[in-house]
Formats: sequence, structure tokens, C-alpha cells
Amino acid sequence: MNPELSVLIVEDDPHVLLGCQQALTLEDIPCIGVGSAEEALEQVGDNFAGIVISDIRLPGIDGLELLTRLKQRDRSLPVVLITGHGDISMAVGAMQKGAYDFMEKPFSPERLVDVARRALEQRRLAREVSSLRRQLAERDSLEGRIIGRSPAMQNLRELIANVADTSANVLIEGETGTGKELVARCLHDFSRRHGKQFVALNCGGLPENLFESEIFGHEANAFTGAGKRRIGKIEHADGGTLFLDEVESMPLPLQIKLLRVLQERTLERLGSNQSVAVDCRVIAATKSDLDEASKAGAFRSDLYYRLNVVTLELPPLRERREDILQLFEHFTQQSALRFDRALPELDNQTLSNLMSHDWPGNVRELRNVAERFALGLPAFKKSGASASQGLTFAEAVEAFERNLLVDALQRSGGNLTQASQELSMAKTTLFDKVKKYGLSH
Repeated sequence: MNPELSVLIVEDDPHVLLGCQQALTLEDIPCIGVGSAEEALEQVGDNFAGIVISDIRLPGIDGLELLTRLKQRDRSLPVVLITGHGDISMAVGAMQKGAYDFMEKPFSPERLVDVARRALEQRRLAREVSSLRRQLAERDSLEGRIIGRSPAMQNLRELIANVADTSANVLIEGETGTGKELVARCLHDFSRRHGKQFVALNCGGLPENLFESEIFGHEANAFTGAGKRRIGKIEHADGGTLFLDEVESMPLPLQIKLLRVLQERTLERLGSNQSVAVDCRVIAATKSDLDEASKAGAFRSDLYYRLNVVTLELPPLRERREDILQLFEHFTQQSALRFDRALPELDNQTLSNLMSHDWPGNVRELRNVAERFALGLPAFKKSGASASQGLTFAEAVEAFERNLLVDALQRSGGNLTQASQELSMAKTTLFDKVKKYGLSH
């Protein structure tokens, strides 16, 4: 059966069958009719996108057995059963077996159309959710988690793949909202440590008087209020990964103790003299320049070099605008699935706003915008969209293209040859576009 045909009617009475087909056709609902369950089973293949409306009393296989077989093939397939007078108890039993609804003969054309439309809508939503789940499952690779076609993202994925399954400590640098914890989780998940704990600690979110206990743990009665032993974050991460976010916020005295743990691979809980061996990989993240901080005495240089075996730099979203639409599509699909909403179509105004916005909150802000869009709310608040209001689709595309050129020229230091290679664009074409937009190089 053609998967675009939406309703399959199973009815052995040719007059009733014709009446059902006419009622649906008059309401522009595509349908096809068959006279037996055996024919229906031949029509319903793997790609069947519609619903089934079937009489219970049929020659050969009856409607109840047809329901059972169809549900075995596709649990989400709505099946509506037609019952005769006095078959209500049978219909209730069918509902318990998974029938979507039932109609008692004689029924009006309006009743048939109403039930068919409701069942078709449920079918559409169920198939859309299933499609989104498949897409998201396919994206459970590194490419599906670190999203973007820009050279910066391609390079980042290569670095993650190269160092993920090593014991090297990693320092992740990037502005707030660029996805530092996501990168840290990828480093853990694609390593041989993935079966152990990934323990995250926000160094900027703890009072200094609690920090030492939180990270190193303590024995019972080590201090007032310490009623029982507590295992610290480092010990909890044994065999796995310890992620220290906003590591620049760690108090200097504790930096010394952390350095000792990293060097000796042992720690002592507060209130204890016994050393505990630990084996965890440390991934740190910062939104500051730790090199400059260490030179200024605000961060210990020896700890900086211990953490900075491998450095991964996450560019802000405004420097990789070519990834915005791909990220927005990904987040919108996730949100539509989570909120059980139909996937909305991207309109020109939203596209214009996406491409011209400066994204101070980076990917985190983009995800927030995508969630509002999936809910059918204005994607941009007025204050955030003022700079892009009134742009046409063509103007938005030009703004996007101009930003791409500016970013490429900045990264290449104004070298047209290098920029053209990065953009996969002929040098003469790049020169013409630079001239068109009045860019310096």
C-alpha cells in the first residue's frame, strides 16, 4: 500500500465500505478499502503511515485477531474497530487490547470523519516523535554531540578523538555557555574510563570553608557538624574522571593541596592521617586566561602546568556563525521531542534574528531560544531581537556571509589565500566578496 494513503478501511459489506470511502473522500482524507483482514495485512507494510478502521465481524480472520496482529507489527498504529449492535462488551475488550476507538453501527459520516481525524493526528505525532528519536540516537556519536561544520569544531573533534582515551589531564578554555562540560563528558565517554564515575565540581559555586571537605572528604567528627565520614569528589571519581569547572575560582591554599594529590596520586581526608590512593583523570575548565592569572600570582603556575597537558579552546558562537543553523535545528528537534510538540517550520524573521544576533550567552543562549521556538513562543525577546528586526531573508543571508568572511579573515590574519582555503572558496571569488562588503584584509 502507498504509505501516503492515510486510512485503510476493512469492511466486507461493499455498501458500508463504499459509504465510508465517500465520507472520508469528501473531507479530503485519503483512503483505500479492502474486504478482508487478510487483504489488510498485505497492505500494511513497514512503511505504512496511516491508520486502520476495521469491522470486527469479518470472514476468515476477524477484526480482533487483525488488531492483535497489527499491534504486534507496530504498537503505535491506531486501529479503530466497527461493532454491531450488542457488541459493546466485545468493543471494551478490544480497547483493553490496544484499539484506539470503536464505533457502533449504524454511525454517521460525521462520527467516522471525527474519529479518523483524531486517530490520524495521533499517528502523525507518534511517527514524528519516533523519527526524532531515531535522529537523536544516530547523533550519539562524537559528531552528533560536538555539533558544527566550522573548521574550529572539526579541529576540536579531532583533538577530542586523539586524547580521549589517554590519561593526560586536559584544560578546556572558553567563554561561559560554549559547552565546556559537554566537551569534558565527551572526553570521559569516549575513553576507557567511561564505565566509571564522571564527577563534576563547580569550583566557583562552593564557599571556601566547605571546599576542602567537598573535594577531599572528611572523617566523622573532623569538625563541628561532621557527624559521619564523607567521601570527597576526588575519591568518588577514582577510576573515572574529575571535572573541575571554573577552576580559576579555586582558593590558593587548596590549589597547593590539589597539586599534591595530582603529583602523588594519594589524598588524606580531613581528620585523617591515612593516605588513600586515587586514580582519576582531571579535566579542568576555565573562562579566564590561566596563563595570565598564573603570571599575575592569582593562580599557581605549577598547578596550571600540571593541568595544562592538553589545551582545548572552545570558540564563542559569534566566531563560528556557520554552525548556528545546524545547532538550532538540533536543539529544536530535542525540544520538540521533550515537549511532545510538532516540529515548527523556521520562518524568515527567526532566521534573520538567528544570523544577526551576537550571542553573548553562546550555545547555552541558542539552546534557550530553540526551546522557546519549539514551544511556539517568540524565539527572541524584543530586547534581544531589536538589532535584527526588519531584515529580509536576503539581508539575513548577506549578514551571515559577511560574518563568515570577517571571521575567516581574522583567523588568517588577513591572508586571502589562507582564508579562501579555509572557506573552500576560489581566491578571486573571495576577493570580489571582500570588495563587495568593504572589508579590509
